[in-house]
Amino acid sequence: MTAPRIPMLSLRGISKSFGHVQALSGVDLDVHASEVVALVGDNAAGKSTIAKIVAGVLQPDTGSIAIDGEEVTVPTPSAAHALGVATVFQELALCDNLDVVQNLFLGRELRKHSRLVRRTGAFGRALPGALDDARMEDEARRILLSLSSRITSIRTPVSALSAGQRQTVAIARTMLGRPRVIVLDEPTASLSATQTAEVLSHTQALRDLGHAVVLISHNLNDVRAVADRVEVLRHGRNNGSFPARTASYEAVLAAVTGATGLAHPDRGTP
Repeated sequence: MTAPRIPMLSLRGISKSFGHVQALSGVDLDVHASEVVALVGDNAAGKSTIAKIVAGVLQPDTGSIAIDGEEVTVPTPSAAHALGVATVFQELALCDNLDVVQNLFLGRELRKHSRLVRRTGAFGRALPGALDDARMEDEARRILLSLSSRITSIRTPVSALSAGQRQTVAIARTMLGRPRVIVLDEPTASLSATQTAEVLSHTQALRDLGHAVVLISHNLNDVRAVADRVEVLRHGRNNGSFPARTASYEAVLAAVTGATGLAHPDRGTP
């Protein structure tokens, strides 16, 4: 008998409230390596709250998080990065006045070897080396190539990029730490059809590279184009699990709107 696969990311019984508002109630979610799991639901369903909990921006009131089968705590975004979890939020937080390479490495610049400065009557002290532009450019090209990016020059200012290309830069930036889990929060919102297709191709590339991907979206057509599985949230609770390739649009929409109860995880129909 084949042993069950261990999810790269596993949430169990996640609950979160804000005052008297119950945002999440006992939510479960599993995502495996080389899998895109779409998290869908109407406004206020709890999707972004899940993203922020996984990213370490918020902490759950109850429930557990496991990475590769090991239970972990994610108290801060830095802790999430250390665990191999990267999140791209709708607010991309890119610097328009910087180019692609500078945005990718902002706050994580690569430097050449430091040099030791000696002072009379004092111990020597190490000064940081100069920026290693060549190494950062090589790494930027490698990451963008792995995503099949259409950005022609890595020295293009972000202000000159299209909305879809800006999303590409944000996704590429998450890959610097070689994460295992990548959460994309509404990555195709407000994009044109061409730009949406580009971002969806990046999502598929992330799966092909072995990442576990959580795709949060309102657009069921986008979801069904790239996801392996669709998980529905409604009023902060699980309300359906569907195989993306075979589940009907109507069945998923019914779970989103509450026209049906919990769907069977294998058949994708009530």
